[in-house]
Amino acid sequence: MPILTADMSAGTLVEWRKQPGEVLERGDTIAVVETDKGLIDVEVFTPGVLEKIVVAPGTTVPTGTVLAIIRDAGSAAAPAPAAPAPTAPTVAAPPAPGRAAAIAPSARIRISPLARKRAAALGIDPASIRGSGPGGSIRQEDVDQAAAARAAAPAGPARSALDRQARLRQAIAAAMTRSKREIPHYYLATTIDMHRATSWLAAVNLERPVPDRLLIGVLLIKAVALALREVPELNSVWRGTEPVRTDAVHIGVAISLRGGGLVAPALHDVAGRNVGDLMRAFRDLVQRARSGGLRSSELSDPTITVTSLGEQGVESTFAVIFPPQVAIVGFGKIVERPWVVDGQIAVRPVVTATLSADHRVSDGHRGGLFLAAVDRLLQHPAQL
Repeated sequence: MPILTADMSAGTLVEWRKQPGEVLERGDTIAVVETDKGLIDVEVFTPGVLEKIVVAPGTTVPTGTVLAIIRDAGSAAAPAPAAPAPTAPTVAAPPAPGRAAAIAPSARIRISPLARKRAAALGIDPASIRGSGPGGSIRQEDVDQAAAARAAAPAGPARSALDRQARLRQAIAAAMTRSKREIPHYYLATTIDMHRATSWLAAVNLERPVPDRLLIGVLLIKAVALALREVPELNSVWRGTEPVRTDAVHIGVAISLRGGGLVAPALHDVAGRNVGDLMRAFRDLVQRARSGGLRSSELSDPTITVTSLGEQGVESTFAVIFPPQVAIVGFGKIVERPWVVDGQIAVRPVVTATLSADHRVSDGHRGGLFLAAVDRLLQHPAQL
């Protein structure tokens, strides 16, 4: 069971996408797990043959638990560990008084344990629900929507939605409390003239079809990735007691979820991709984050995070670092301000960029060099 977020301690195995005997390649989706962040596709990081499934669908187990055995093609079979004991009951709860009898599980219906339990409690047949999860699997939200359409149970959906949002807020609170307790933050801010970047973007978008037009956020993300070449220690994650620097730049993008809460999945290898490719990847990432189709690597791989509240009118944001990362970059709303250009006062679009960084890994001098690099790069948008 992978650790998909800093605060994750357990997950529920929803379904297996591969069966024993199948050949696996790196990047294949082998299973689907459910966490407080939603349904997540678990990828294979080691090619081989799926030898044995250890954890059955519907079982909730702690992170680090062996879910399956993968062996190198051609090697001898290895002894399998004993199946772990679930951390929570995996059968549907009995129905509430006055409701229909509990619904028996069906192997033909792909439904998460939480959704099955919810359907049993509400007396809803899962066969009547259209799933919106990976492969048409039924999520708890799908059950809630079905209950909302059924006038006989008006209170169920609201209660369930509130419960899920409360769990998500608790998970976020735990991660942020740990961050502020364990990480000595320092904060820097600078104001960047965005005249060249916005002018270039407007000209480029005139030549692009509407679906392929770029957003200013993609330029900001790319500038952050390239600036890390000059201050590479900010592109690190803690492994045990040591920060480990990495050459690959996987930028976590903070995305708000419908109903509250947020996730920060990774855009992979940002420094080496052109802005058009990044724009397509960004749109896809946002859509899947909000519909429940993220991959495990997207949650576990970020090396630094970028967040922006500009769409909400916020001009600056001093964010809290996502463990085990060592820095997070914030951008506010682009606003027009008086600006000195060649000794003359002019009106220019500007944005406030902030850096929250781990003082154990870098200092204010290095952080200042990083923000200066971001500024310099945005003055040459065509080179991003």
